[in-house]
Amino acid sequence: MTTFFTRRALLIAFVALATFAANSTARAEGVLVAVAANFADAAQDLAALYEKSSGIQVAVTTGSTGKLYAQIKEGAPFQILLSADAKTPAKLEDEQAAVKGSRFTYAIGKLALWSADAKRVGADGRTALQADDFQHLAIANPGLAPYGVAARETLQSLKLWDKLSPKIVMGENIGQAHSMVATGNAELGFVALSAVLNPKKPSEGSHWVVPQDMFKPIRQDAILLNAGSGNAAATAFLDFLKSPEAHAVIETYGYGVE
Repeated sequence: MTTFFTRRALLIAFVALATFAANSTARAEGVLVAVAANFADAAQDLAALYEKSSGIQVAVTTGSTGKLYAQIKEGAPFQILLSADAKTPAKLEDEQAAVKGSRFTYAIGKLALWSADAKRVGADGRTALQADDFQHLAIANPGLAPYGVAARETLQSLKLWDKLSPKIVMGENIGQAHSMVATGNAELGFVALSAVLNPKKPSEGSHWVVPQDMFKPIRQDAILLNAGSGNAAATAFLDFLKSPEAHAVIETYGYGVE
């Protein structure tokens, strides 16, 4: 009997020690996360929340999804990608640059037509787009940013792409498109709704939430990259993104979650 309880006690102690060691390893390793520009502020809040609860340091680097993909392919040591689309993580998985089966949707993006002018955009953004009273319409580059693709699809749905093409100015990412409107370099712009509703710095002016039937859903996927394989901190952070606490933060920024 004594031997049984002694062995059981040793087993419990071993499991506790192993768990402590794993957590200590995660805290020591930290995690490097590449984040799509539209999700930058939300990612910083999530990183801070996670660091506070776990002690694991999360370093966030932001940029357009296209640029981040190129950096990953060139050997950048990112361990996680929070993409602005689903296509790029799937491509990295197919190219064996990421861990197979680790991909999931962490947020569903929404598009908005926004102006810093409180009177320019009404209840139906079509009216503002059809008006001949603006010189520039900012969008993200469709060749680099999924929100740029969504903007182009919206204008095509409205049959305004050809008419407005001469007025379009492109930012490398959705953050730059937002900056063009915020600084007055463009009177209107298609931006991430998350930038308009950002709880840290909500955008003043007027906006129209683009109906979902005008563009393909912006499913933003996360994936564990090869550099993060075997890193307990990276895996733990991805698990955190699926938690109710993380979902609450993501929804605060105007995204949908699954």
